[in-house]
Amino acid sequence: MAKKKSVSPKDIFERLLKDRSARIAAVRQSHLLFFHIYFSRYVKYGTAPFHKEMFELTENVKIPLAVIVAFRSSGKSTIVTTSYPLWSILGEQQKKFVLIISRVQSQAQQHLRNIRHEVESNRILASDLGPFDSEHGQFGLQALVFKKLGAKIMIASVDQSIRGLRHLEHRPDLIILDDVEDTASVKTQESRNSAWQWFTSEILPIGSEGTRIFAVGNLLHRDSLLKRIETQIGLGTLGVYREYPIVKDGVPLWTAKYPDADAIEAERKRIMDRVAWHREYLLEILPDDDQLIHPQWIQRYDTLPTERPRHTLIGLDPAISKEASADCTAMVGIWVYGSKENTRIYIYPQIVNKRLTFNEAVQEAEALSHAVGNGSRAHIYAEKVAYQQALIEHLKSRGNPVDGISPGGTDKHARLASVTHFFETGKVFFPKTTVAEVLINQLLGFGVEKHDDLVDALTLALHQVMYKDRYGGAIGVLWNTPPREEEMMNLSSREKFVIMEKWRENRNNNPFLIRGGRTPMPDDWKPRWDR
Repeated sequence: MAKKKSVSPKDIFERLLKDRSARIAAVRQSHLLFFHIYFSRYVKYGTAPFHKEMFELTENVKIPLAVIVAFRSSGKSTIVTTSYPLWSILGEQQKKFVLIISRVQSQAQQHLRNIRHEVESNRILASDLGPFDSEHGQFGLQALVFKKLGAKIMIASVDQSIRGLRHLEHRPDLIILDDVEDTASVKTQESRNSAWQWFTSEILPIGSEGTRIFAVGNLLHRDSLLKRIETQIGLGTLGVYREYPIVKDGVPLWTAKYPDADAIEAERKRIMDRVAWHREYLLEILPDDDQLIHPQWIQRYDTLPTERPRHTLIGLDPAISKEASADCTAMVGIWVYGSKENTRIYIYPQIVNKRLTFNEAVQEAEALSHAVGNGSRAHIYAEKVAYQQALIEHLKSRGNPVDGISPGGTDKHARLASVTHFFETGKVFFPKTTVAEVLINQLLGFGVEKHDDLVDALTLALHQVMYKDRYGGAIGVLWNTPPREEEMMNLSSREKFVIMEKWRENRNNNPFLIRGGRTPMPDDWKPRWDR
């Protein structure tokens, strides 16, 4: 009996190229096969396991939401944004209305031009998909229509209204978000919140049952849209999140293109830009060069220590206005355990960050003081500038423990810089709450974020911890010039001595404490007043 001749993959491939019916039947079942037949000129290196996983994600209709973050030149956009829309129409998913959205129109149009080029220049693909028509709008090319299949691929930018979009009777059944954020759009809390609101109020509702959403891009911020979606997936939202850096655990992910460490190093040298390498190839979220607080310094807690805190206090940054453009009144309470090298600072979970009237601010401050004090009242330290003094005096008149703190000649950057050691040495712990995340974002983006009210409030509180440890008593005002005599009148000789000594020590450095506590006096101390 004659031995049956085996059929090689090459023979099968050649047959599919010649037999249209067999080809269409085969590629309908596999996006991977579709890509290797119609996009074969892109396959210059062997397919990596992470590529196969991308194809599997596109094929799995049980996944309604997928986020893919991969290194530059990994092929993610070619697979997801160029090939998948075509396969979703021709393949077994039979999508009818594909919507591709980018940050700006020029990006979106480039994606559509890439797709049109494939259909126009690839004779086999053009034959299998059938003829298509181009639709133009005010921005130029806007859509491709495949009449034989009753399908449409349309583009849009983030700032375009997409509510109510339909193609014939079809609402978008495949939505691809490709680089909908950039480094400018993720800089402020407002713009990141706006991106999230756009996603939840515009993108998620626009589809129908069976609509799939794919988002591809790079990691530009720890609070970016892609990271927020990852968080929701981690909390149980149906979907998948994948990151594919060029190297993982020291091993190249695409060994056919980068076989070893030398190949990776050669690619790094070719890129030259350190930030681009870490952000776009290693998928690391880098701080700005002048960032004061770094992400790796942020620590969170689940439970509090069992012992009684040494101090309970509140930093208050008032903004008595409810105008939409106004800053928020910020209040941050802290529990302080231990002292000096053993200091541990826990941020109270209830953080106030609201636009309040004068009376509302008083009520919030009193309620937070009682809550943080846990049976007594936590001391409030409020920034004392202009009309904010009225709030301080009113709180005092109601019996609240409150001190007004004047920033003197220091700016916000210097004040935060003076307490960064608490974060760097792992002494500050944050609760796992939404408002705490806003505080963390303000800290990490300080100098860039539009609002920094919570940073100001926390800095006020941390200064008190620092000065209590350093000088052993109650804290007052920061100065960078000698105090005037009338400002010293109500202080004891002991306090005056500490003040003037500290001023002489620090007058060429940073502004410093001028109203100290009951600091123990040296044995050889003699009272003196030295202007």
